[in-house]
Amino acid sequence: MLKLKKPPKTLIIPKYDSQTMNTKPYCLMPFVHFHSANNGIVKACCVANIPYGNINESDLNSIWNGKEINDLRDKFISNEMDNRCAVCHKVEASGGDSIRLETFEKFNFKEIERIPKLPIYFDIRFSNVCNFRCRTCWHGASSKWFQDAKKLKTNLGEKAIIQNIEDLDDFLSKMRDALMGAEEFYFAGGEPLVTEEHYLLLEWLIENKATKARLRYNTNFSILNYKDYDLIELWSYFDEVELLASIDANHELGEYIRKDMDWAVILQNRKVIQAYPFIKFKIAPTVSVLNVHHLPKLYEESLASGLIDKDDLYINILERPSYYNIQILPKKIKDEIFEMYLKQMDKYSSESIKRAFQSVLDYMMADDRSELFDLFLKKNTELDHLRSEEAPIAWSTYI
Repeated sequence: MLKLKKPPKTLIIPKYDSQTMNTKPYCLMPFVHFHSANNGIVKACCVANIPYGNINESDLNSIWNGKEINDLRDKFISNEMDNRCAVCHKVEASGGDSIRLETFEKFNFKEIERIPKLPIYFDIRFSNVCNFRCRTCWHGASSKWFQDAKKLKTNLGEKAIIQNIEDLDDFLSKMRDALMGAEEFYFAGGEPLVTEEHYLLLEWLIENKATKARLRYNTNFSILNYKDYDLIELWSYFDEVELLASIDANHELGEYIRKDMDWAVILQNRKVIQAYPFIKFKIAPTVSVLNVHHLPKLYEESLASGLIDKDDLYINILERPSYYNIQILPKKIKDEIFEMYLKQMDKYSSESIKRAFQSVLDYMMADDRSELFDLFLKKNTELDHLRSEEAPIAWSTYI
């Protein structure tokens, strides 16, 4: 069990000057959300490069009430957009559900009459520790990418593991009040299920009887056992656990995209957690050039095999690296994918799935960036050679 230093006295954080939100802000994130990223940098969210400070260097009070976050709050209260929020803007313009919109759904705006004294929604990336080398990933989010990244000269520093939270005991002590009142923890990576700090945090929450929060994971779902931790027992203390399994494709293509994945292990792990109905499960593919043509097949086969129920698909549309973005596809290929999707969508009984597939099509067709397609071929072939792999599809001809 984790041995903590003596916690500090209750943190006193004054409310933001504008105590009452008279109008719905453009985005709720700076009012409810705490996201720590590479090297401890605290940002508005995992997709917008809007830094507030560094949790390794500052206390929560100075970050949560700092100039950077308050400037963004002022802008959002005035219902102004921020150009650094381009990812959400693009997703919404194509009819998709962005992080911004999802946050309004999860944290009912009408119930948040006053700005919380402390963050209630956490996305803590303890490190880049991961056991996969997914093609659309990079060293900053995967320690296992390090050797490949060094050869490609894209490594972030000279060590495989990038430790974002330098002192876990110190972090838990300075964040104690906020963590105790959290409504949701979102764990991503690296890979949270191979990150020891994630388990230590769960134990700390259980020990402190702070188990009312939702637990949500973006996980490669490759393991359910880590060292001596009983993961399912830890989860059983919490009211709600949701796993978003980052599966981009099944079988050979899935193993090619998410290097080090074993499809048979994924199927076995799914069987294990089916015995625990309190654990919600969805597949959460990252839609890229590598799998956009395969998405209907993934959904249909997952549904037919009992891997998921009809609404259990959560789509992430990849924005970067740009050469994997589906908007780079040549028009001929886009048209073929468009027709194939429409044909398959007619068969689906789930309206939410139809909307999700439609959002993929709308995003794909929203912009012509086909000048980057040759760069995709170059970059992907370079990685094939580096890993001594052969793509399971001829990308130059596609479909």
